[in-house]
Amino acid sequence: MSEKALIETRDLKQHFPLRKGLFGGKSQVVKAVDGISIEIPRRSVLGLVGESGSGKSTFGQAVMGLTKPTAGSMTFDGIDMATASSAELRGLKRRMQMVFQDPFSSLNPRMSVAETLGVPLRFHEPQLNGAQRKDRAAEMLERVGLPGQYVDRFPHEFSGGQRQRIGIARALMVHPDFIMADEVVSALDVSVQAQVLNLFGRLQRDLELTMLFITHDLAVVGHVSDFVAVMYLGRVVEIAPTRELFSSPKHPYTEALLSAAPTPQTKNRRQRIVLKGDIPSPLNPPSGCPFRTRCPYALEECAHSTPELREFASGHKAACIRDDLSLASATQQQKEPA
Repeated sequence: MSEKALIETRDLKQHFPLRKGLFGGKSQVVKAVDGISIEIPRRSVLGLVGESGSGKSTFGQAVMGLTKPTAGSMTFDGIDMATASSAELRGLKRRMQMVFQDPFSSLNPRMSVAETLGVPLRFHEPQLNGAQRKDRAAEMLERVGLPGQYVDRFPHEFSGGQRQRIGIARALMVHPDFIMADEVVSALDVSVQAQVLNLFGRLQRDLELTMLFITHDLAVVGHVSDFVAVMYLGRVVEIAPTRELFSSPKHPYTEALLSAAPTPQTKNRRQRIVLKGDIPSPLNPPSGCPFRTRCPYALEECAHSTPELREFASGHKAACIRDDLSLASATQQQKEPA
């Protein structure tokens, strides 16, 4: 990640205090994001992957400025979001757009496609009239693979994949530099997911977009990302270029996720690594390494200190004290032939 980053977080934390009960008691804090420092270079895609409950979406919301971080900083193109003026924030919001997970609930059923796509223009390009907004909407529909004449239709007339394309078009209406995509294919049929992923890849290349792509599926991030960050219980436990992470994982959690990624092979399938139990509660995380309670390689010393990210190779960092492990890559995790 040598080029100057467009997005940069430093020790970003997002904690949510819980109210005390009727009879008092000790106050508790949900540590949804607990100290994340990452960079997203310009014109690149960072895939953020982890189980449900790991804090991925909360981190994405903090990056977008939808929530104020408890601690740490988030800068966009060198501007600190926490200290930016109102005018600076307005300019930054235009350059930062997001695509939502659910293509059904993210569109207003009472608004036509032209009206939906025209909303961002009303805020960021108020000089445009209705006809100009409609023309821009038709142009953007064609860019995402839908006929321009569909601008007069309503959401109920489209399939899930088409609705997600409309959501992507809405995010592109103001020509942003950065897009945060949060589980954008998880609600789609498998047959449609590949089409939407290919669309993201083409748009990213053609428009030179910077992207944060959040998902629970390593196979998805492998398809679209230049870099992958693996998140567990509010912390990044491994980050590396995509090929490097798939070929040489350094954290046991990454190895387990790789084993769970779907494969088209019918013979010699990967040996699935089944983790014990569920992800711990961020209200009461384990001492030391947060993954140690489910890690098949945990030692007694893993409970005594929280490992920090350290570099194993150029651009490849992991938070694990086990230097002696030889973890299986995506291609090595195979069963012996019957």
